[in-house]
Amino acid sequence: MTAQRHASVLDGVLEAVWLVQPVSLRIRWVNKAAVELMGSAASQLVGTPAVDHMPTPEDMYFWEDVAAGLAFSIHSDSLLRCADGQLIPVERKISRVVPEGADSPLFMVSLRDLRPQRLVEGELESRVAELRATLESTGDGILVTDPAGGIRNYNRRFVELWDVPADLIDHPDAALLFRHMAQSVEDSDVYQAQLDAIAAEPGLDANDIILTRSGRILERVSHPQISRSRPAGRVYSFRDLTERQEAQKRIETLAYTDALTGLPNRLMLSQRVNTVLKTLRRTGGSFSVLFIDLDRFKNINDSMGQTFGNRVLIEAALRISQGLREVDILSRVGGDEFVAFLQESDALGAEIVARRILSQLSQPFMVEEVNFSLGCSIGVAMYPADGRTIDGLIQCADTAMANVKERGRGNFRFYQPQMNVDLLSRMKMDHAMRQALELGLFRLHYQPQISLSDGCLLGAEALVRWNDPELGNVPPSSFIPLAEESGFIIGIGNWVMTEAVRQAVIWELAGAPVVVSVNVSALQFQQTDFVERVASALQSSGLTPQLLELELTESILVRDADEALARLHALKALGVVLAIDDFGTGYSSLAYLKKFPISKLKIDRTFVMGLPADESDRAIVGATIAMARALKLTVVAEGVETPEQRDFLKGLQCESFQGWLCSPALPAPEFEALVTKLAVSELSCSSP
Repeated sequence: MTAQRHASVLDGVLEAVWLVQPVSLRIRWVNKAAVELMGSAASQLVGTPAVDHMPTPEDMYFWEDVAAGLAFSIHSDSLLRCADGQLIPVERKISRVVPEGADSPLFMVSLRDLRPQRLVEGELESRVAELRATLESTGDGILVTDPAGGIRNYNRRFVELWDVPADLIDHPDAALLFRHMAQSVEDSDVYQAQLDAIAAEPGLDANDIILTRSGRILERVSHPQISRSRPAGRVYSFRDLTERQEAQKRIETLAYTDALTGLPNRLMLSQRVNTVLKTLRRTGGSFSVLFIDLDRFKNINDSMGQTFGNRVLIEAALRISQGLREVDILSRVGGDEFVAFLQESDALGAEIVARRILSQLSQPFMVEEVNFSLGCSIGVAMYPADGRTIDGLIQCADTAMANVKERGRGNFRFYQPQMNVDLLSRMKMDHAMRQALELGLFRLHYQPQISLSDGCLLGAEALVRWNDPELGNVPPSSFIPLAEESGFIIGIGNWVMTEAVRQAVIWELAGAPVVVSVNVSALQFQQTDFVERVASALQSSGLTPQLLELELTESILVRDADEALARLHALKALGVVLAIDDFGTGYSSLAYLKKFPISKLKIDRTFVMGLPADESDRAIVGATIAMARALKLTVVAEGVETPEQRDFLKGLQCESFQGWLCSPALPAPEFEALVTKLAVSELSCSSP
């Protein structure tokens, strides 16, 4: 089949079809259905990158894999960007095809518009939701009878509405029950005549009637059950109309307001803002959206309980409301999250309100005679610059708020497009990082620790390195903070521990044992099985425990000090060496140095960089070394890069150093070569 015939066939299909060139990943041809779906001429689509029209992360990763030769097909739901910028849902299938007579394969992208299906699904879900809400909120009494008029079933509400006698409940009798019902209503003769008419004609679709009994108004609805075109029974439904108005109000309250604070919920907020938007699209104008998240509210809930937390939320909502104008709308959209809509507000007005809210929430709280502070973080999005829908603006404001959280909380920030770019980059790196661990892309490099007195090798710090096929060499300063934030640092830390112990065993069995230092993150140390993992690694490998050194940060030691102390003593009992890493950058305290079974301090590179010229660095380093000597702790200086730094530290009787002056962190084979070189140069001492 020729390429022209192939194209003519695809032009005749109902689905939208692209042909994508696999090297450039650009659209080579589109059929008529694609032009109609996307609202662009074929000339405007051909030659454009495929990923420009399908901006979801899944599609981005797929085309990246295609470029790398790692993927050939995908089939799932996605989003398609049309000419007007609108994202529409589609079912997308991408296959690798080789057209007859073609020189090279192509990727065929077929797209099915899911909007009609989603519309039907939405309508169906709406109907189901309405039915569910009605059934849950109604107080209907139900009675079901068989074709002969006998009682088949009834619910408890029916018994309550009709005060059915106990003997009829225990021994249902249709004649007695209907007689009881007829006698207990006003105009009993009329009602009895209606019952007789139904009994005489089982298939009758009886008119709805209103009954009055015992001062209450009941509405009766009765319809026959039809099976195979014949009456199969009848259903009677009785509703107490005296409670109908109250039930209706309750439904509206639940649907449009927050039950705890009484504020509008997101549905009501959307409806009100959409009304404003219709006007602004004709007349122009601006407004702002503030996303407000209470800082550290989870600590209050966890420590004081949900009831206490609910009272805090009510008080916080009141304070935020006091910072708004009457025309503004405050909505509670989540547990401790609020959205404020500031009508006819520019950036300056939004800033004034944000500062006012920050001031209101920074004032001390007193709930149940408990004094505490709270605070909040606020993200701001502006219409129309940051979005043209309320959902889009809330998302932008949420992104800006998250940026405030990352920068220390207790402030506000306007949305900037770069925030979404950064978020996507972090998502991509997080995914790649998790894949890297599965694919074995992490490596350990080892940086020597050298004695300042005689130049001998005292140990090596194991440092994780990541070389990604797509991202290249990713520095630890980029992925370690992300791993700590996401909790993935636990998996990386466990791998580092296992790999470092494995390498230490190789050196020990070769007759050249080296003390290997491993960094332990706070999350890793807090795992309940951390000590057991270390013990298992030592036992399964056979490594001499004294050849493993664990480097802990100061924050680990002061967080739940009693639990940390017990865990440290358990580690010490295993025989491993314990050191404090980056000493002086955290919560330096003589109390835990005296209390905890620590053997070594590592002076952070930030205090070494200025030596010997910087007076403050000289004072800090000198005091640290003197204190360590008094406590009988050894000291390692990190980041030593010049002979002057080394000589100054040696003059202070610092035991050892590590840094680029000796060597950067090296792969195991290069580290071994360096050790041999040091030995030949007579700068090393006997093996540890």
